[in-house]
Amino acid sequence: MPTEDFTETEMLVQWNKYAQRLGDKGLRIMESLLLINDPTLNGTTITLELPNEGSKLDFESQMNGLLGHLKGHLHNHDIKIEIIVNEAIEMKRSLNDQDKYNRLMEINPNIDLLRTTFGLDLHT
Repeated sequence: MPTEDFTETEMLVQWNKYAQRLGDKGLRIMESLLLINDPTLNGTTITLELPNEGSKLDFESQMNGLLGHLKGHLHNHDIKIEIIVNEAIEMKRSLNDQDKYNRLMEINPNIDLLRTTFGLDLHT
């Protein structure tokens, strides 16, 4: 089994691709759990904070698909996911218009084409 090194950035790219794929399939709950905040990487262990036990159970029921995706695309079969429940967790993303727009741009760069085509502008 391969055990190639990978960076946190490479892991986050694959993490977000998997989340988007779930969203495209209509699995919005799992997609939102993956995107609730950015996971951290320590060696080959990925740590994700979730806001409650229910979220943890939902995540764990779907975790094998994510692990398979990460192990295959990052070429490392030592990857593990650790889940921490933090009841005090808050969304780390700011809710102003510019931050929402930037997040949408990460998900789909064509948003900018839509904005320029229709002459839309952000008002803060």
